[in-house]
Amino acid sequence: MSSPKGTFMIVTKRHSLRIAAVGVISAASVALAGTAATAATPAPHPVSVSAAGPQKAVAAAAKITAKPSVNSVKAWQLFRVTGTTTGLKAGSKVTLQQKQRGHWVALPASTPIARNGSYSLGVKLGLKGKNELRIVQGTTVSPVFTVTVR
Repeated sequence: MSSPKGTFMIVTKRHSLRIAAVGVISAASVALAGTAATAATPAPHPVSVSAAGPQKAVAAAAKITAKPSVNSVKAWQLFRVTGTTTGLKAGSKVTLQQKQRGHWVALPASTPIARNGSYSLGVKLGLKGKNELRIVQGTTVSPVFTVTVR
């Protein structure tokens, strides 16, 4: 009869052999199942371009237009900037930016885009002189327009 320590060693060796055998069998069955699944999948038939039907239209490039209601205002006088958008989601916000010292600064003036793609934004400016402005939404930017504040 062997000592308890020897018995433990035998049991451990048998146990690790069982685990290794189960691991090898599992890996082999997964590999075979994957091969069978790809073999069962039929190859796609080649389709000519004319038989494929109309191609999906390329998504329209996002675009914003902007037009101020006036070209000149007194300081802090309310005016409107209106415009339309294409390729932008209704409900997303457009924001007014002003060029200050060579950098575009977002002003606290934004409004959501309507279902038809239009927007209307009330604006008050205090910097006297010629103000360069634009409307942005994400990376989409309108052409620059100017409003003179006197």
